[in-house]
Amino acid sequence: MDYEWKNIGLLAAIPRQGARRLCFGQGGRPIAVFRTAEDELFALIDECPHRQGPLSEGIIAGKTVTCPLHSWVIDLADGAAQSPDKGNTPSLPVKLVNGEVFVGLTAKVMV
Repeated sequence: MDYEWKNIGLLAAIPRQGARRLCFGQGGRPIAVFRTAEDELFALIDECPHRQGPLSEGIIAGKTVTCPLHSWVIDLADGAAQSPDKGNTPSLPVKLVNGEVFVGLTAKVMV
């Protein structure tokens, strides 16, 4: 799939075990970029699959984020809710180039 890579700034602007909610979205939905304690980066639509809680405000542990509204645990790599919960939030590609973070957006739903 072809992506338009959007530069969202320096890695240093995203705290370890934290997130940054972007001021633009994908298909009208907000995006969050997460940074783990090991400096891995993940991007998800910033909505829990349960009740659209802001995942960017959740707690990151390992490669998961816990929704601040109802404590659903979401896998950062693929957006899947952990059992016994069911659901999925879309993930987006993210890459690091020379200390800058880029998120891949699809042209047909870019905002």
